[in-house]
Amino acid sequence: MNDLRVRPATEADLATLVRLRDDAARWMLARGITGQWRPGELDEDHFRRIMAHGEVWLAQADGRVTGAWELWWEDEAAWGTQPPVAGYVHRLMIDRGTAARGTGRLLLRAAERRVAAAGRTRVRLDCLAGNARLNDYYRDAGYRVVGRKEGKPQPGGAPKSFTLLEKELRPTGPKPGARSQVP
Repeated sequence: MNDLRVRPATEADLATLVRLRDDAARWMLARGITGQWRPGELDEDHFRRIMAHGEVWLAQADGRVTGAWELWWEDEAAWGTQPPVAGYVHRLMIDRGTAARGTGRLLLRAAERRVAAAGRTRVRLDCLAGNARLNDYYRDAGYRVVGRKEGKPQPGGAPKSFTLLEKELRPTGPKPGARSQVP
């Protein structure tokens, strides 16, 4: 797993991103994790929209895709209007067939480095309030619960309640007053 590489996703990766998301949804359902993701909820247009307004990252090891995540620079639906101090991680996806144990944490660290490189001091994410295992996973990764969002709209589904989590970072990006690397 020493050769894990991350790169921004491109238009050529759209089908792979949809497959990753659908496979992750099937994995959850097979383990009795319901209410989180459903196969077929998101299509290529979803990822194309995220790439236009945020970032989508793809991870590879040994020449195979092992995971992906979305990085947004604002998330008003969950967090409301906020000052530009955070990056928001969404849809952390692992390919259970190719990813080594611990890949999820490595992808989180890569996302944290990207946020810090953009000069932001926090990484935020939200996860389904009722998914205790996932909430524990993020807390074990150094995130702290800072709130709850009731009734957050969902693509193609009913609104759901989410736990809001945050991790403080040491910025490595531009100095105050310098031009930001964030679009």
